[in-house]
Amino acid sequence: MTDAAHAAAPSTAAAPSFDGDRTGPGAVGQTALQSAPAAPAETAAPAETAAPAETAAPAETESTSVPLLEPREGVPAVAAGPTALARVVADFAAGTGPVAIDAERASGYRYGQRAYLVQLRRAGSGSALIDPVGCPDLSSLGDALADTEWVLHAANQDLPCLAEIGMRPARLFDTELAGRLAGYPRVGLGPLVEQVLGFALEKGHAAADWSTRPLPEPWLRYAALDVEVLVELRDALADVLAAQGKRDWAAQEFAAIAAAAPPAPRVDPWRRTSGLHRVRSRRQLAIVRALWTARDEHARRRDLAPGRVLPDAALVEAAIADPKTSVALAAVAPFNGQRTRRHLAYWWTAVELAHQLPADELPPLAVTSDAPPPARAWADRDPAAAARLAAARAAVAAVADEHGLPVENLLAPDSVRRLCWEPPADISPPAVSAVLSGLGARAWQVELTAGALSGALTRLRLKASG
Repeated sequence: MTDAAHAAAPSTAAAPSFDGDRTGPGAVGQTALQSAPAAPAETAAPAETAAPAETAAPAETESTSVPLLEPREGVPAVAAGPTALARVVADFAAGTGPVAIDAERASGYRYGQRAYLVQLRRAGSGSALIDPVGCPDLSSLGDALADTEWVLHAANQDLPCLAEIGMRPARLFDTELAGRLAGYPRVGLGPLVEQVLGFALEKGHAAADWSTRPLPEPWLRYAALDVEVLVELRDALADVLAAQGKRDWAAQEFAAIAAAAPPAPRVDPWRRTSGLHRVRSRRQLAIVRALWTARDEHARRRDLAPGRVLPDAALVEAAIADPKTSVALAAVAPFNGQRTRRHLAYWWTAVELAHQLPADELPPLAVTSDAPPPARAWADRDPAAAARLAAARAAVAAVADEHGLPVENLLAPDSVRRLCWEPPADISPPAVSAVLSGLGARAWQVELTAGALSGALTRLRLKASG
């Protein structure tokens, strides 16, 4: 780290609890707020109350950031075996305050979303890097941190791969979501650290193939820096949220993330193939499904991202061409490529299976769903529903603007669509509140939006009846 970076480096003092009380002197969040965009004085409100209408989103300022070039204690050695892992577990069990956690995957290179590196930092413990290939079970570390608040950035991206290796938080703080709720214009880790703490993180290896072994030293440095100031970022954001009266809102969001059950497997995942809308017949859909399944099996066996085996465009083009022989399939790009032609017999077998399916086993062109149709179709299918949706969206947008929130974080767009497509007979605020709660909205979201949505729908109903 440069002298300037050392001078500006955050203190390792114990982190405050989420209620804003400091547990140690010299905490960085307090210092950082002197230069971070803060809510105007008149917006400060007790945590139990909503932020008033004057609350402004933090504004971007001209960058005078200090580069973070090296972790404070240097790049830690990678723990890749049981002895090294045991040392990490002991070190982090003895630490204090929240623990910063991050994970690196090999998206776009390997099959699935497994973790290939786990990074941690905690006061009193320093930083650690763990190789999940050599240490595939981190449940002992998860148990050691069971009563600790975990600090993650974009938690939903990392929690599934952490759960696969035995790490599940009971409590967490998501700095990306906190940044959204606080109204910051850019909430990627690098931009948020720069806006809030005044440090510049190097982000050049975010899309690297983290399954590479051995991992290059610059990559390890980048990974260690990702958790270097994550707890300090959490502290500063907690202060901003408290000043804006949004502390309880964030707590509800974090609790919902921590308590969420793993997502159920997708039904017919092959229907997410890019360009599928170009496929017009059930037989062609069967070809896409057969090739998608064959590709998935091949990718799983070779531990490759499916797109590196065959792009989605190849599946769709083959289905549209509907080849009747392997020679005809070989004429379809990219099945005519040298690498793909080596496995042509494999792909042709999948196409043949689709050709041989009886008509009653062909996939339907559309699947039934309890979800409303795409909003773009509402004006033709149900003009009254389209009018309700427009009014409801405007009402939610006004509330979001009033409180300095992104619309999608104030209330899930799907909840708004479902309410407007089939509204209850009773559209009073209590009835709308019950619908929103049933759709998974948190208490703070219901409190802010139910009245506005009820009013918008009531005005439309009165206009239609009058």
